[in-house]
Amino acid sequence: MTSGPDPSRDVVLGADLGTSGLKLAALDGDGAVVAEAEVGYDVDTPAPGWAQTEVATWRAALDRALAEVAPALTGHRVAGLGLSGQMHGAVLVDDAGTALAPALLWPDQRAADQVRRWQVLPEADRAALANPLVPGMTGPLTAWLAEHEPELLARAATVLLPKDALRATLVPGADQAVTDRSDASATLLWDVPADTWSAAALHLAGLGSDQVPTVRPGSDVVGVAVLAGTEVPVVVGAADTPLALLAAGTGTGVQVNLGTGAQLLRPGLRPAAVPDPLVHSYADADGGWYAMAALQNAGLAWSWVRSVLGLSWTEFLAALGSSPAGAGGVVFRPFLTGERGGVAGPADRGGWAGLHPGATRDDLARAALEGVVLAIDAALRLLPDDDAGTVVLTGGGGRSPAVQQLLADVLGRPVRHVQVRSASATGAAALAARGTGTAFTPQRTLGPLVEPGTGGPWDDVRARWSVG
Repeated sequence: MTSGPDPSRDVVLGADLGTSGLKLAALDGDGAVVAEAEVGYDVDTPAPGWAQTEVATWRAALDRALAEVAPALTGHRVAGLGLSGQMHGAVLVDDAGTALAPALLWPDQRAADQVRRWQVLPEADRAALANPLVPGMTGPLTAWLAEHEPELLARAATVLLPKDALRATLVPGADQAVTDRSDASATLLWDVPADTWSAAALHLAGLGSDQVPTVRPGSDVVGVAVLAGTEVPVVVGAADTPLALLAAGTGTGVQVNLGTGAQLLRPGLRPAAVPDPLVHSYADADGGWYAMAALQNAGLAWSWVRSVLGLSWTEFLAALGSSPAGAGGVVFRPFLTGERGGVAGPADRGGWAGLHPGATRDDLARAALEGVVLAIDAALRLLPDDDAGTVVLTGGGGRSPAVQQLLADVLGRPVRHVQVRSASATGAAALAARGTGTAFTPQRTLGPLVEPGTGGPWDDVRARWSVG
């Protein structure tokens, strides 16, 4: 008698397609990482403000990552593959799912003029999109293609999101003209209250209703890919932010992901039409919705300040002990690259204010640390239905206990750091497990609950920062 497969040896794969690199994780049923790999690549900038990448570059990165993890998977059955992707962007593909041109990415600003078309939509149609108008979203980018490369758009069978274009290289064919709600809702082509494509927005983008992907659950198996000689079921996947939310298990509270930028996520959103929204309304990976307030400048600003002041990360954090709360009257606004609106606008810029002869380098450093946290505090106040509960903190920028305490003090609420290794890839693996009926539980490391301190000058600091 031959024994059957051993479920304890099953692994699921999650691939996170980022802007400048791809992460691949193989995880067992307990959520432990069996193997992982990361492959970087460059973003092409053929003109100022443009950002694009060849889909073939993404596929080459995935193949390299698969080759790197293959030796560690000997003896394991790969039960499924899920894809996580950078949000927004636009990839034109033909009937076979082959890209006709480079993928246009979310940092791309070429469609700034096309955004004006969305601004003058009839109020009901604009409100149904329920999202701030951003040039790097799929709708405006496709409108730019319709204006500047109409022949290319006419040849396109479908416009896909980045992770969907990568998946189509694994399982090619017309059946790959699919996406999920989390990516579809972030295109400025989606009617949020109706939970379907917006006819008015599709018209602005120059797209027919047959040129947008079919929307399916992220855990649906859409084909089988041959990876290293093995057939592996592939699921639709989802966008990176809601997959990180899924992996962290935030529940109904607020999650702050602190990295190069900062994303503040509030699950349990009730979708509604909003004429001029300050925060995003996006579908999650579980059939619900979340609100998101996004900051482009968080760790990015801290890195710049460290470079200018000549401080290591350890020296930078030490300023929280050597400079008093409020940084001796110095405040720092971190908006080096501008913002999307809400907390600050695209034309806003960063800088120190309140400088005086007694200000020290430590004051400048502390003001920079406080400035990012004050921006997070301002963004948190934009989120709907805030229940003032514990903040779940994720991301590399939140690992320091000193930063956790600063956040708790300024926000005035408890903070708990939750570490999930390769969070978006883990969320993608969870979808693959769900779609293939494979046992899987994301593995989370919970830090201590950090309570806010009493007192402190934060109301005064907040007021100075707001006018700084």
